[in-house]
Amino acid sequence: MKTEKSSFGKAFLSKKRFVLIGLALCTMLLVSPALASDAGTLEIYGNANEDDTIDMCDFTYAARIICGLEEETDLADANYDGEIDVGDMTQIGLIILGRESELTVIDANGEDVTVSMPLEKIVVLNTDTAEAIRALGAKDRIVGVTAGMTDEYVFFPDLCEKPSVGTWSSPDVEAILALDPDSIFAFGQWPAPEKLEDKLKGTDISVVRLDFYRLETLRKEMNMLGYLLLEEENARGYLEWYDEYVDEIDEKISGLSEDEKPRVFIDCGNGETERKTRAEGTGSHDLCVRAGGINIAEDEGEGYFTVQVEWILDQNLEIIFRPSYAGGFESDDVSGMKEQYDGIIGLPGFAEGVDAVINDSVFAIDDSIMFAPQQPVSLAYLAKWFHPDEFKDLDPQAIQQEYVDEFCGIDFDVAVQGVFVYPGLESI
Repeated sequence: MKTEKSSFGKAFLSKKRFVLIGLALCTMLLVSPALASDAGTLEIYGNANEDDTIDMCDFTYAARIICGLEEETDLADANYDGEIDVGDMTQIGLIILGRESELTVIDANGEDVTVSMPLEKIVVLNTDTAEAIRALGAKDRIVGVTAGMTDEYVFFPDLCEKPSVGTWSSPDVEAILALDPDSIFAFGQWPAPEKLEDKLKGTDISVVRLDFYRLETLRKEMNMLGYLLLEEENARGYLEWYDEYVDEIDEKISGLSEDEKPRVFIDCGNGETERKTRAEGTGSHDLCVRAGGINIAEDEGEGYFTVQVEWILDQNLEIIFRPSYAGGFESDDVSGMKEQYDGIIGLPGFAEGVDAVINDSVFAIDDSIMFAPQQPVSLAYLAKWFHPDEFKDLDPQAIQQEYVDEFCGIDFDVAVQGVFVYPGLESI
């Protein structure tokens, strides 16, 4: 979707054109091309040098492209018109100032999406996105939520009272239209386009598909969200928190050999002869690998699937962890997680034939903290379970409390409220 430039943009272009070009010409021979950051490329048109921010380096880089001193980059086409020219320098300047009338981003599916700025009325179709928007200080812009959030009185005390617009996979488009939003945020895969975009044709509502449930893309998506919400400073605060703990874990895990990594089974089932599990393509698998584990189901399939218990018994299994819906912020009752834990250790042959059970290395973890911006919390839990000696000083509960205090805006003590892991960390 492309619209005419705003009046501000036209004025900026006409009055500042020569100033901008002059500045660029004065600096472009002095500035070395910036390289893409290890933190991941910020996939927003205007990020000309393809690092993780949009700043004057991108302005200069675009000028160098125009003058033939740099190769063109896709993201240098800041105004998304198919050409790289002074208009893109203008757009980069507007983005830096937070005055852009449009912003084009690459979504979780690799699709280009143009949104009208600023975003003031947002509908969210999943709790992960709602949590991300809240973490960046923009919860007041959410006007409609997914049905599941309306029961989360503790974790989303304000947002749970917003109008429901159906489920994350089957939204109520009529309810959405009644709220007259600027934008709808949804997962990359869900709902299917025929349930959302196809029903919005003829409207000016943009659909932004970002996941926020995979650690490998979480940082990049939170960074992008900061620009979409014009909350770059709050996004930087979150990314500093993220980097502090994830980088520490990454550094220690990178020094381990494959032989030092435990063989892990992600248990999601209830049967005595077969169990569901998660492998590549799921957030749980990403966390397992990032925490220094080897997912034994990795070569057996993708996504969510079922394996036989007999197969599990033959896998020299050292760790089992169970993503659980039986706990979380809304419950203080540990019995649900304990029941799932007992169901695993009581499986036929496990007490005698599975090292994870014999060595008390079976754990349940609240599924909700495994996704969304609090993923570093669950990564810390898994890292401590998988490698207790390397992470003896790591305190996942303290990390979680820090996240709650800084990014959730709720009065909640994770040490005495909620149920997040079973057994507790004292068992390690």
